[in-house]
Amino acid sequence: MNQILIIYTGGTIGMMSDPVTKALVPINFEQIMDNVPELERLNCKIKVHSFDTVIDSSNMNPEIWNELARLIKKNYDSVDGFVVLHGSDTMAFSASALSFMLENLDKPVIFTGSQLPISAVRTDAKENLMTAIELAKAKKNDRARVPEVCIYFDYKLFRGNRAFKYNSSKFEAFRSPNYPILAESGVHLRFSVNDIRQPGTEPIIVHNMAANDVAVLKLYPGISPKVVESILASEVRGVIMETYGSGNTTTDDWFIDLLKKAIDSGKVILDISQCKVGTVELGRYETSKQLKDIGVTNGYDMTFEAAVTKMMYLLGQSNDPLQVKAWLETDLRGELTIS
Repeated sequence: MNQILIIYTGGTIGMMSDPVTKALVPINFEQIMDNVPELERLNCKIKVHSFDTVIDSSNMNPEIWNELARLIKKNYDSVDGFVVLHGSDTMAFSASALSFMLENLDKPVIFTGSQLPISAVRTDAKENLMTAIELAKAKKNDRARVPEVCIYFDYKLFRGNRAFKYNSSKFEAFRSPNYPILAESGVHLRFSVNDIRQPGTEPIIVHNMAANDVAVLKLYPGISPKVVESILASEVRGVIMETYGSGNTTTDDWFIDLLKKAIDSGKVILDISQCKVGTVELGRYETSKQLKDIGVTNGYDMTFEAAVTKMMYLLGQSNDPLQVKAWLETDLRGELTIS
């Protein structure tokens, strides 16, 4: 019989309305189990690890990612898969981070949560939790069907580092426009076999998230030199630059000069698009050719969440900006498509 570890961090899925204040307050996992008696009918053994203090996902940080990674490492050989109950607001950041931290992963790590508390009459929590467990224990020829870090929400399974939350008021909270879904839940679970990464033969390596000295430069028409300089001159080693269209920026001399100065000082500047669909193509237009010439790093079609967490992960692996740049432009965990 398969064994699944559920890691309960908090989030809307584990909330109930306070009878006095009517505000949503966290509950323990035993109360979640009381609301989903169907869990006892699943053909698997369920272990549970609940955080001592459950958190709102807005308080997620790299220390908690490290704690999650340690829990997975500690239980890796004794269970068949993992389900992480997590608030939806920063779920894509956590799933992306864990995808980079868990090298050579060959078991499912499924993040899920809900838009309504599990105690609500019309909640999406029960289906999300039940199916996430089914996906975590799914095997074929004694091998995991989805040996990846994933997000399951509203009948769809996404690669964790390809998804982002786009809607705060619908059950369909996540999308992944630049990569197909990995599985879909209906009468049967339907797996997109050709889109699922297959693990190698090397043992798992669990990395720490050891750096968070990353800044974000989001461009907009009329952005001033003072704003750009304040971000690029800050005490960080990596900058995520959100650009227009396929990676374009202003070609004003002051802007290019500030970027070049930052790169020459050892900073890594990663170009990702503000568009949710498509990819960065440095050099396609004149407005991005200079970026390529001065050493701006191509982020291709990475999500913002994947770009931030990948930058943090790599800055913790190396102090060499050229090595970090090379790794950023390499597909490590299925997070980008090199066109």
